[in-house]
Amino acid sequence: MELRRLRYFAVLAEELHFTRAAARLRIAQPALSQQVKALEREVGARLVERGRGGCVLTPVGTVVAAEAAALLAQAAGAEQRIAAAVRGQGGRLRLAYTRSARGGVVDDLVERFRAAHPLVEVVPETGWTAPNVAGLLAGRYDAAFVRPPVDDEGIRWRLVGTEELLLALPTGHPLAARRRVPRELLRGEPAVMWPRDNGPGMYDRIVAQIWPGGGFALARHEPDDEQLLRAVAAGGVLAAVPEGRARALRMPGVLLRRFTGVPPTVDIGLAWAPRHLNPVVRSLLDVLG
Repeated sequence: MELRRLRYFAVLAEELHFTRAAARLRIAQPALSQQVKALEREVGARLVERGRGGCVLTPVGTVVAAEAAALLAQAAGAEQRIAAAVRGQGGRLRLAYTRSARGGVVDDLVERFRAAHPLVEVVPETGWTAPNVAGLLAGRYDAAFVRPPVDDEGIRWRLVGTEELLLALPTGHPLAARRRVPRELLRGEPAVMWPRDNGPGMYDRIVAQIWPGGGFALARHEPDDEQLLRAVAAGGVLAAVPEGRARALRMPGVLLRRFTGVPPTVDIGLAWAPRHLNPVVRSLLDVLG
């Protein structure tokens, strides 16, 4: 059924008078009569009975009037939601976090976005930078938090924040007595890291900053920062971990120390794929500023 005919009939059902309904709809009365007759042909039954003072609904007309009101309300709501999605104020945001950057500026950004755009449904997942980038390129995510640098030509990203890298040491390590640790003392020290495939850019940046002259001695891999710190607590290895994640996990048996000289840092970025751009992403970027 045409929504226009249903709208005309809904107004007639409220007014129960062709002249008043036509005036309210701003159309000629004969045009309204034609639309109602067309709707009756489509339904296959009479919907109104004319009288000297107006008209009354038939039993079928009463049902059609109720259903028309419901359909028109649903259509109006759909139009509003679609318009909001086009403006980036409604719809769905498929958002991927990166495991090493939960909390702090990331969660603050998402909460500010939720507050500013309550009509947007945020569908979160958590992964690593490399899988997040692959998900953006495949259109599985609308936006993702990543650890730059990200060099893929199909990806754009903006800086969200920067945090310092801390050295995680077992409590009994000889370097634990120092408040700040010189990088040169780490040459050849057994280290634990997550697999480079998880985030090649961040991995290489960490190694280049912590072991600038070489001497990176990888002893083992662990899947994430929590497991890195557990390995450190068990003794025998050390790790470089973003400050926010390290302090949030607060692993017993692990001491955190800063480095001497210029502090090593890692960035957190918000990435998207322009070829799969969801208008809601623009609103998220607006919140980022």
